[in-house]
Amino acid sequence: MAIMTHAAWLLLIPAAAAGGWLAGRRGGEIKGGARVSRLSNTYFRGLNYLLNEQQDKAIEIFLQIAEVDKDTIETQFALGHLFRRRGEVDRAIRLHQGLVARNGLSEEQKTRAVLALGEDYMRAGLLDRAETLFTDLVQMGVHAPQALRQLIAIYQAERDWDKAIEHATRYEQTSGEPMGRVIAHFHCELADKARLEGRVDVAREQIGLAYSADSNSVRAGVIEGRLELAEGNDAGAIRAFERVARHDIEYLPEILSSLLSCYEKRGEIARARGFLQEVIEHYPGVSPVLALAQIIQRDEGIGVAQAFLARQLQQRPSVRGEAALIDLSLENPGDDPAESLRVIKQITDQLVVRTMSYRCQRCGFGARAHHWQCPSCKHWGSIKPQLNAAGD
Repeated sequence: MAIMTHAAWLLLIPAAAAGGWLAGRRGGEIKGGARVSRLSNTYFRGLNYLLNEQQDKAIEIFLQIAEVDKDTIETQFALGHLFRRRGEVDRAIRLHQGLVARNGLSEEQKTRAVLALGEDYMRAGLLDRAETLFTDLVQMGVHAPQALRQLIAIYQAERDWDKAIEHATRYEQTSGEPMGRVIAHFHCELADKARLEGRVDVAREQIGLAYSADSNSVRAGVIEGRLELAEGNDAGAIRAFERVARHDIEYLPEILSSLLSCYEKRGEIARARGFLQEVIEHYPGVSPVLALAQIIQRDEGIGVAQAFLARQLQQRPSVRGEAALIDLSLENPGDDPAESLRVIKQITDQLVVRTMSYRCQRCGFGARAHHWQCPSCKHWGSIKPQLNAAGD
């Protein structure tokens, strides 16, 4: 059974409060009090089943409550939520449709029912029906932020990026929550589509709009760099790709090969060396180290490149780096085999020490030593040896 979510708790708390209020209100009435007491006891039995992850039994209990007392609106909402979570979307739809059509509900309750029904339609893949409901709520100005968020999700699923941008902008204005980074991705979707279709002017316009939404947009920089490459503007591509690396160094592998190619075509080797030396100080991976080692080998010889790579790998051991170092050692006629093996042995030892030899099969926790109980999820017997280059 799935573990009860925080959202489910929020649905159940008002029902518990309502049950307590009813019990207090009718406490003086013998017959009515007995009925409320039975309902209250039944309700808390259902709540207990939820706490113990027994959703089937919980649903049976709440169905009993709903049958006995048709006015238990909060119980109806709790049931609808449980149906949807269990994948019984048809039951959730019928329940929420009944609530929407019921007379005597407050505007707040009616709106909650419409929102819930829209979520049911989304789960069922009936996006057009969900869109109609949420659009009506937005036009009425009722629960606009929740409805707008759902509409954004619908337009993303439909890849209708113009509408996604429009509604994300309205959501930001309504809720105050910043949406610039998301909106920038929507513009990048349009820019990438235009670029692949050869509509360069449209692509550039969308890239500009992406930067307006998020001035540090890494994706906009990647698309801009690729666009400049396709247009033969290597200088523009270099500027775009360098900006990507400085905005988020973790995306360096995505642009490094293209960037180095641009440096090469323009003969800007000194600039390439300077850039690589800069990013090596901030990027823990081995890609820029290997690139700089190749430049050093070409400019200063294989021995200098081998020494540089050996120093770097002792600080950041890597299987790829170790393979490159072995290649340099084999190519270097003046190499001392014993010294090379000693350096390679040091790097290998560091790789073994840093690699997680054990991993929890339940939660993914990694460990260098074995534990019978996982320190993360506390499950027993779930940590097992890893079958990897540094393990068994």
